[in-house]
Amino acid sequence: ISMGGTHLFVDEVHKYPNWSVEIKNIYDYYKGLKVVFTGSSLLEILNSRSDLSRRALVFKMQGMSFREYLNFYYKTDFKVVEFGDLLENHLEIALGIGKNIKPLKYFPEYLRVGYFPFYKQSEEWYFMRLQEIINMIIEIELPLLRRTDISIISKIKLLLYVISQNVPFRPNISALASKIGSTRKTILEYLNYLSDANVLNSLYKDSIGVGILQKPDKLFLENTNFAYSIASQEPNVGNLRETFFLNQLSQAHKVNYSDKGDFLVDNKFIFEVGGKSKDYSQIAKINHSYIASDNIEFGIGNKIPLWLFGFLY
Repeated sequence: ISMGGTHLFVDEVHKYPNWSVEIKNIYDYYKGLKVVFTGSSLLEILNSRSDLSRRALVFKMQGMSFREYLNFYYKTDFKVVEFGDLLENHLEIALGIGKNIKPLKYFPEYLRVGYFPFYKQSEEWYFMRLQEIINMIIEIELPLLRRTDISIISKIKLLLYVISQNVPFRPNISALASKIGSTRKTILEYLNYLSDANVLNSLYKDSIGVGILQKPDKLFLENTNFAYSIASQEPNVGNLRETFFLNQLSQAHKVNYSDKGDFLVDNKFIFEVGGKSKDYSQIAKINHSYIASDNIEFGIGNKIPLWLFGFLY
């Protein structure tokens, strides 16, 4: 700053010892300096909030949406679709997109390898890199930053595999605790930590006042690419569909579990997620109810192509 600098950019800041205290001191001492820092350890960033309270705005960067994936790899220029516009004008929007690209051709590819922007850097080792990310969180970050017991690391990995294969995974916490040889309280804590670390997406019927010891109604992996990297076989297609829907909607919307359909969005809209033959029987006569249907290029009425929800951000 003595040489006229106005901005300080620090990448992978969490690798620097006592980084949050140092950032706080820089902010307090150099009043005119703008500080921007990034870190790939979400748990470490969350731990720093007390040091950086009232000083730093912390933004969580989600993986690429289906829209961003198409723009990034196939040089398209699709714009963000507003949620309300998608519900009202999905046919017109899908027809416009279809004039430029065939979304169903690329959608399975996105579900498999499209969430993180480093796939093309090393296509052969992409899933190995995802496994390394998950292993680092489970084997290093959770024991270090959340004091988890390293003796059940292998059981946590097994749990992730089970989640990837079930549609949907409705956790029986007592049964899981018995199988892993732990307590119900510990299992709930670990599930909460995995959600904090963006390995899991936990779905609750009521997210108001959700505590660390509240049982999720459904559990999903955070994104569909994780399912392919964890599974030793093809992931369950129904699981992939619901994982994708929850992932794309939760970026900017409140998503809860619903007894009437698969998801309740913004406390108003009920969504049932399924294949092209999915009908309205489960959500018949429910106001503001929709079907997010896979393997269709265009929808009609309240039946909307699943892939189109990938254009919300």
